[in-house]
Amino acid sequence: MNTSTVLMCGIGAIVLVAVLLIANAIRIVPEYQRLVVFRLGRVIPKPRGPGLVFLIPIVDRAVRVDLREQVRDVPHQTAITKDNAPISIDFLWYHKVVEPSESVLNVQNFEVAAAGIATTTLRAVIGGIPLDEVLSEREHINTMLRTRLDEVTERWGVKVTNVEIREIIPPREVQEAMNRQMSAERIRRAVVTESTGTREAAINVADGDKQSNILKAEGQKQAAILGAEGERQALQLRAEGFAIALQKIFETARGVDQNTMMLQYFETLKRMGDGASTKYIFPLEFTSLVQKFTAGEKK
Repeated sequence: MNTSTVLMCGIGAIVLVAVLLIANAIRIVPEYQRLVVFRLGRVIPKPRGPGLVFLIPIVDRAVRVDLREQVRDVPHQTAITKDNAPISIDFLWYHKVVEPSESVLNVQNFEVAAAGIATTTLRAVIGGIPLDEVLSEREHINTMLRTRLDEVTERWGVKVTNVEIREIIPPREVQEAMNRQMSAERIRRAVVTESTGTREAAINVADGDKQSNILKAEGQKQAAILGAEGERQALQLRAEGFAIALQKIFETARGVDQNTMMLQYFETLKRMGDGASTKYIFPLEFTSLVQKFTAGEKK
């Protein structure tokens, strides 16, 4: 191998190494990430990014930290309640890095450490609560877990944003008792609903009868009023008719003279005498009538 070939190989190797160093020195950091840079073993106080970041080859070492909110699943864990009932619980916890440098410097792997803390914290919280409250106070347990986890992870530069219990599995005998209780509650609600419906139906029927009776009485009242009003008007009209008739009779009688009255009187007596009876009735006024009649003829 001649000298020129060796020289060309050496130059190619140098160029290749330079390209690799330059490639490793240039980093593109997304908006949701930061670079924690160690320069000769010492951390640079301010994380780098986002955007284009230049590192010193060999001197700088960078660790990527994701700033997005993360969710982690804690599988079923057996815990003992305050009243010594074993239950199985699994939950989700949400967290995000707020201090990238502390999350790298203060803990080797904060996710693994936080998962262990979450498990022990869950057992500690459940151990101080009776079974009934564990089953009914999920929000309270979620708040307690989040608060205690946040107190521990705060020194790692990690913020626990939320904790959600997914499932609580009580002992089998407790589940059976709960099922019996739910069945009894459903039966009770059905009976209450049926009795309420019956009561409302009876109320509606009674109210209908009441309204019907009221309307019937109101109708009878109106009919009686109208009947009385009609009878009053009829009597009034009849009385007015009698009054008019009497007035006509009176007016007619005033125009009749004494002789006409006497002749009418005689005619009436004659009709009375046409009967089968042999008796004749002469009124007391007969003599005065005859005298007036004879007096009229003399004139």
